[in-house]
Order: sequence, then C-alpha cells, then structure tokens
Amino acid sequence: MKKYFFLYSLLILLFPFSILNAQSKEIKGGDIAFSKTKADTSSKIENKVIDEVIESKNPVKKEKVEYLSQVTKYGFKNLFKNYSYNSSIPYAVQVNPFAENYMQDYLKAHEQSLLTLKKTGLPYFNLIDGILIQYGLPKELKYLAVIESDLKSNALSVKGARGPWQFMDYTAKGYGLVVNQYEDDRTDYYKSTNAAAKYLLHLYKDLKDWLLVIAAYNGGPGRVYSAIKKSGSRNFWDLQFYLPEESRNHVKKFIATHYIMETGGDNIADSKFNYSSLSGNDSSAFTAHLSAAEKQDIDSMKVSGRYMANIIAKNISMSEEDFNHFNPGFDKVLSEGDAYKLQLPTEKMTLFNSKKLDILNESVTQLLQSVNIKSR
Repeated sequence: MKKYFFLYSLLILLFPFSILNAQSKEIKGGDIAFSKTKADTSSKIENKVIDEVIESKNPVKKEKVEYLSQVTKYGFKNLFKNYSYNSSIPYAVQVNPFAENYMQDYLKAHEQSLLTLKKTGLPYFNLIDGILIQYGLPKELKYLAVIESDLKSNALSVKGARGPWQFMDYTAKGYGLVVNQYEDDRTDYYKSTNAAAKYLLHLYKDLKDWLLVIAAYNGGPGRVYSAIKKSGSRNFWDLQFYLPEESRNHVKKFIATHYIMETGGDNIADSKFNYSSLSGNDSSAFTAHLSAAEKQDIDSMKVSGRYMANIIAKNISMSEEDFNHFNPGFDKVLSEGDAYKLQLPTEKMTLFNSKKLDILNESVTQLLQSVNIKSR
C-alpha cells in the first residue's frame, strides 16, 4: 500500500500545476471565475455559462458577456480566417475561398434589394447589435434577421413563423415570448431579439459553428446532426450536400448578405456594387503555345475556385513547368475570381477529375496557410 501511495503522490506532484489551477477556478462562491486571456471553447465551463445565460431572466453579468464574446467568435472559424470580418482588409483575402463562388448567384439576383435594406435597416441593425452584444454574440448574426424576414416585424410565413426572427409559436413560447389571440411578442423587436439571442446560444452550445447554427435555424438541428453523422464532419463545407437544399441556401444567403452589408463603405447604396471578384466568367487572356502533337491529345474544361497550379501538378504527376506550359497564367486568373479553361493531356485530365475534390481541399489549405503567414 505504501508503494501505491508513493506513486499516487508522485503523479499528483507531476500533474501540471496550470491545469489544476485552471480547474480550481471553475467554481467560486457558486459562480464561475473567468479568465479574460483565454477562452476554452471545449470545456464544461462554456456550456455551463450558456445554460445560465439562456435560463436567466436578468441582464447577463459583465464577466460572463466578456467570456462568451471570446468563445462565440470562434464559431466563424470556417468563414473568416481571423473569426470575424475586418473592413480594413480585402474581403477575398480573409473569407474562406469556398464561400466566394458559393454565393455569387445569390448576389447577382438580390444585390439591389440588399443595398436598399442596408440603408433603410440601419435603426434595426443598431437595436439588434445592442442586444447581441449583451449576450456576447457576434454582431454578424443580425443578418440572419435579414434573410428570415427582410427585417419586417409582421412578416408571416406560410408555415406560421412570424416576426423579424420568424419564430414558430412553440419555439417562441419556449424562450419566454407571449403568443396568444390577444398578444404576439414575436412581432416585438426588442423581445423577439432577446429570445433569438438565447435560441442562437442554445444551438451554438452543441454545434459550435455559426454556419451550422444558421442551417439549423432554418431546417431544425435534427437535419444538421443527420448531415454530421452521414458526412463524418462538423465542417459546413464538408457536410453541406447532406443538408436539405433550403438549409444550404440559407447559409448562402447569410454569407452574401454579410458581404453586401459589410463591404464598400457607407455610400455603397449610392453606387453600383462591385462583385467582379466573385464572377464566374472566363477572363483568361493567356494563350498556351502548343505543338501540333500536343493539340492532338488534349482535353479541356472550365474550372473556378481556388485551385493552385502546384497542387494540381503534384497530384497528377506532372511538373509545374509542364502544367504552366499548358495553362499559362492559371494562378493569376483564379486568384482574381475568374474561371479558367484548363487544358491537359487526356490521361492527366482523367486523373485530375478523379482527384478534383481532394485537389481543391489541398489548394484551399495551402492558400489559407499562406494568408496566415503573410498576416503575421
């Protein structure tokens, strides 16, 4: 027994003091003690705070708001490289490359209506921002109300969802809103936004990703959990095609709305919005000088997205020099958001098509890594 006691004591002494110290701070006088320098997004502390905030009928304490604001910003990790949009940096540099082509069709169809709403919706945005901040939530979430209702307090869906946040009556009642034949708090901006903040926190508690939360807000969390199970991933870009099209499009609308509302400065509504960097048009001005023999055995296809020449060349067992011989200016054209007419020997094109998704994923990873290095 003395031998075991000695080993046990030794293990305690060797156990990192910092971890023990962090755990000792978890509960203090029945409440939580918070660190302002580090938010552990995977700890039980996070979920405990979220539960307390959702259940609380009083304003959230300042220290908990500060904690949540540090935790919840990481929910945009799959949209922005630094977790939130920075207006001083070009949008294309900081947004996940998957998002660019993903939203271009919605932008083209809804540009003018969104630009108008950018101007007329300012009072509503200010009100929503003020409430979201009180819950430690990212201000970007206000754009969910745009795609839900165009900010209309009396918006009513065919399924019975109502108000700027489009609550069904049973969900609204679950978050403290009064809904009966005489009164409907779903149409009250202040009350419904407070309820929406709590509901968004509830979804975030389990999903830990705002793109997944937006999909769940539209189609229900069950469908998102099903997509996670089928895909084996919690990354929206990996599981998106396991979601219903409506929920997938909801995320597309959110990203496009954020793009319109946050870029271009205060006078964007008075000028033509420029989304040329997101266009899918072939703007290649480069010509490959191929021999007659090379032209006899070649396939071509239009590609767009953030493919990288060196990654393609590596995956199809081709030198970079040979790849650029067939595809001059490839990286330049795709980096500007345009499509490119890819040309490869037939055998290499077949190999490219069989590995296309893996090549794109690897290219995006390399691109994001290079952006992170440049930003330091």
